[in-house]
Amino acid sequence: MAGRQATVGRPRAAGRRPKTEPASDLVAREVAIAPGGCTGWHYHRVPLIAVVKSGTLTRILYDGTVEVHHTGTTFVEPAGRRHVHVGRNLGAVPVVLCVTAAIAEGDPFALPAEAPPGATPCACPTRTR
Repeated sequence: MAGRQATVGRPRAAGRRPKTEPASDLVAREVAIAPGGCTGWHYHRVPLIAVVKSGTLTRILYDGTVEVHHTGTTFVEPAGRRHVHVGRNLGAVPVVLCVTAAIAEGDPFALPAEAPPGATPCACPTRTR
């Protein structure tokens, strides 16, 4: 099919480079949460994709919603301070997650946060981030 491709926006001036984004890489990390442990309330700067390799993870979200993720399931954690959450291991075996994100070198996977209004502050004996 012949034709021209339409573009939207103003043309770039000759010799002008497009804005560059901060360098980021696709990074994977294994996270283990002992029985009775939790992550503490936190949020992420970028979306994360997680796979539950073992155990059962219980996530309490910013709006009080509870999500339970069993071995072999996946979930996405949205980015932003509005998506504060806590992950808990209420089971008898360790929860092991494989977490993947596109983050810049040196950036943390998670940032600690206060519990949202009306939520119970995390009082887990062990915290993992």
